[in-house]
Amino acid sequence: MNQFSPLGITDATLVAAGTALAAEAARFAGLGWMRGTSGNLSVTLERDPLLLAVTGSGLDKGELTAADFVIVDRDGERVEGRGGSGHRPSAEAGLHARIARITGAGAVVHVHALPAVVAAHHWPDGVVLRDLEMLKGLGHLAHDETVVIPVVQNSQDMTELGDAFESRYLPATVDVAEVPVVLVANHGMYAWGADLKQARWHAELIEWMLRFAIETR
Repeated sequence: MNQFSPLGITDATLVAAGTALAAEAARFAGLGWMRGTSGNLSVTLERDPLLLAVTGSGLDKGELTAADFVIVDRDGERVEGRGGSGHRPSAEAGLHARIARITGAGAVVHVHALPAVVAAHHWPDGVVLRDLEMLKGLGHLAHDETVVIPVVQNSQDMTELGDAFESRYLPATVDVAEVPVVLVANHGMYAWGADLKQARWHAELIEWMLRFAIETR
């Protein structure tokens, strides 16, 4: 049989998700953004109920195989079934699920790019960017528009961290509602997009703009 109950997700879908996660993890590891076993990536498999494939915890992200992932639910808890046998999800899977739930993202990447940590240290209330061509890659104007990259304080409690993230994306904070990234102080950044490729583009663009902000402050 090509699919398993109750998820209804085909083997082909799982293989494609695992292959994409492994490839993107290797790319980020090569950039030095996923040192050691740090960082995690996810793709959304289903919306209702929300199910994600998340890279397994404690694994070298530069050496993942297409099977090195875990399926988690809307709370980041492991769902028993095919995929990621023997692996456990990172505690941060809960924030991946929260971001996917709130933003509708098809993929989320969590990396430890140093500029994200340094920028959050210098600007704990948010990093202000404007008049940069790279902003067009985030769906904003290159000129005459101010964009704020939100910063939240780190926590080992994913519910607390998720609440902090969500508070920055309420309707009242329209200045940051369209920015597909959040910085976590003394930790790293989460970026998202419609799929892994777009999430990667967003992470790369943000990292470049944060380096620019740091070097020109």
